[in-house]
Amino acid sequence: MAISPVAANITPMPQKNALASNYLNFTDGSGNDFAQQYLPELYEAEVERYGNRTLSGFLKMVGAEMPMTSDQVVWSEQNRLHVAYNTVTGPTLATPFTADSNFTFTNATAMAIKANQTIIVSEGYTSIKLIVKSVATDNLSFIAYPYASATLDGVITSAATNLKVFVYGSEFAKGSNGMVESIEPQFTKFENSPVIIKDKYAISGSDAAQIGWVEVATEDGTSGYLWYLKAESETRLRFEDYLEMVSVEGELATATSAAVVNAANITGFSATVKPKGTQGLFAAVEARGNVYSDFATPVGGSGSLADFDQILKRLDKEGSIEENMMFLNRGLALEIDDMLASVSGATQGANAVGASYGLFNNESEMALNLGFSGFRRGSYDFYKTDWKYLNDATTRGLTQDIDGVMVPAGTSTVYDQILGQNIRRPFLHVRYRASEADDRKMKSWVTGSVGGAYTSDLDAMEVHFLSERCLCVQGANNFVLFKSTQA
Repeated sequence: MAISPVAANITPMPQKNALASNYLNFTDGSGNDFAQQYLPELYEAEVERYGNRTLSGFLKMVGAEMPMTSDQVVWSEQNRLHVAYNTVTGPTLATPFTADSNFTFTNATAMAIKANQTIIVSEGYTSIKLIVKSVATDNLSFIAYPYASATLDGVITSAATNLKVFVYGSEFAKGSNGMVESIEPQFTKFENSPVIIKDKYAISGSDAAQIGWVEVATEDGTSGYLWYLKAESETRLRFEDYLEMVSVEGELATATSAAVVNAANITGFSATVKPKGTQGLFAAVEARGNVYSDFATPVGGSGSLADFDQILKRLDKEGSIEENMMFLNRGLALEIDDMLASVSGATQGANAVGASYGLFNNESEMALNLGFSGFRRGSYDFYKTDWKYLNDATTRGLTQDIDGVMVPAGTSTVYDQILGQNIRRPFLHVRYRASEADDRKMKSWVTGSVGGAYTSDLDAMEVHFLSERCLCVQGANNFVLFKSTQA
């Protein structure tokens, strides 16, 4: 039987308006009006029907916040150590099969393969070992002879594409010269830019002087009978959530996007000053990390342990970070619970799916107090918890495409091109603009002539909020984003 939710306004009112949804009316014709002789029983305290409504806290658990003075953060990440390619085209085999043309391999981009190196060429489930005779001057092709056969005829398919090739060593004759060329390591550069986030709350002097009959309370401890205290407090709480939501959801603007092309039509921007956006967590993992679609849907996996093992195999090919944290919505969390429950208790040992709390000093109570439950599979420890942001009806709980994210625990070593040195940082961390003159981590100030502020003749109090920040996702190849394309 389907659950029919009670209709409720899930969008906060941007202004104070007397609407049917927020106006307490005793004159609606039902006989309960202000002229009646009986005093109604009033509950002064506001009912917290949605519990704790704040969403921030994710980045505090997995990352850090650090200041920066530039309007751009740039870093470099290491590339693979070994030489390998997976788009190599094999020779077109033709008689005589012993001609060099039958041993020539090509690639669309230059390769770092050198003469006398020994390589493995793989086609499907067949692998052969060869020694490289020579490499073309443009490094787009090489000639290699197999060790165990006279020709490649019958060994690989003629003109096979997407062959996988990697170097496993070299062989030289006695008394010969050394390797002709060397390989220079290349770094991959990444960058992100902070965005300016703003919000404001305003109330007139007259409204600030009114006392309500409802005692308000908010998540930050604000209470009293002055409604503007609640409104200002909720604006602040909502803004603090925005700081994290921008870091999670941020999107870079492309040069041909409507946001850039129509920049002059957006308040504050112009034909020369255009929105640039910022790369958030989801966008970074989709661009540089791993995406697992439909873990337990008809078009994807069945939610079994075998499906989860695909993630382990991918982690093996990346950084092999031993401990990982999974932040999931309710649906995926239950699927993984069911997956673990289906595993026989007899197999839940240290080498299978036994509970593990290494990240929490092997204390199960510490893990549970933080909302995590752990399990071990293969050589990896996983800790999962519900992420409120993915369940809340006013954020990602309203959509259906994002199910969760897996974040590696620990730190990464990268070269900071601004500092000019290697640094160790959490894989996820926030950079905010700050200097001796101005700290823009989280600014708030009051203007007007109400509430103790005397900055203008405006008969109102305006509370302003501002931050300038971005998220750095380093080692994104170790992250996994869980998505759904259908129920």
